[in-house]
Amino acid sequence: MSDSSPVRPATPVLDVWCELQCPDCRDALDDLRVLRARYGDRLELRLRHFPLDKHRHAFAAAQAAEEAAEQGQGWAYVEAVLANVAELDRRGEPFLVDVARELGLDAEEFDTALIDGRHILIVDADQAEGKAIGVTGTPTYVIGGERLDGGKSQEGLRERVEEIADRLLAEGA
Repeated sequence: MSDSSPVRPATPVLDVWCELQCPDCRDALDDLRVLRARYGDRLELRLRHFPLDKHRHAFAAAQAAEEAAEQGQGWAYVEAVLANVAELDRRGEPFLVDVARELGLDAEEFDTALIDGRHILIVDADQAEGKAIGVTGTPTYVIGGERLDGGKSQEGLRERVEEIADRLLAEGA
């Protein structure tokens, strides 16, 4: 017996290599919001962690973002932290827990996750994959096999992502 349901084309994926203490990633938020609004569930937007050594709280922030995702508030948390890069720089982990509390997440669980390191392997794997494909700074976008470096300039990047996404969607239709 064959399944006669139509084959649904694969959803294009936009990987966003980001770190939550990065001012350039904060500046990229507007573009990400526009992309999410324009494409909705027709484009899978995946946050990939690439903490940079120059930002001492970036690795903890990446782990905290994973805990927020586990608690169902991944993007809201990422946006709240990125909107306050200077505060993260100044206060570190206590700030990460406070943001969780402000969003109504289980702040005690955040604190525990940062202590027990339950999300370290995810962050390490993202960082290793990023290095393997040539990511050197943040934000870096990968869509349709094409890498776009936003760490140098955001100029024209959203338009380029849209061109590729539109092409991928048209090919899949």
